[in-house]
Amino acid sequence: MTAASAPRKSRAARAVDRLARNRVVRAVGLHPVVARPGYWFATAAGVSWGALLGGFRVSKRGGVIVCAGLPRWAFGRGGTTIGAAYLTRDNTADTVLEHEAVHRAQWKRYGLAFIPLYLAAGRDAKRNRFEVEAGLDKGGYR
Repeated sequence: MTAASAPRKSRAARAVDRLARNRVVRAVGLHPVVARPGYWFATAAGVSWGALLGGFRVSKRGGVIVCAGLPRWAFGRGGTTIGAAYLTRDNTADTVLEHEAVHRAQWKRYGLAFIPLYLAAGRDAKRNRFEVEAGLDKGGYR
């Protein structure tokens, strides 16, 4: 796909891209002192959401805290990682958990900044750098 035929990014996505390229913003916003509390907050929120909606079917597997048994409306696609918490109904194959463990590491690195960065990377998993890094095959995208 050429640059001319690539879908145009939204204004918000372009703004996030500009901020992500700014060295000062990156140095401060992605510093572990800032990012790590965001990761902890996201993990606490994810585990709370997952435990309540999944009937407290919570376990630790493959480097993530798996919250299973959730209704399908409570997460995206086959499952969603928020912080270290992986929310799903029953999508807990080892390869999927390996994929989600990479997302956990991304959350740990970026903290709450991961949300706008992920959204700015786009909905197409094959072009979303975070999904590509986590492994498209392991995530069930191929």
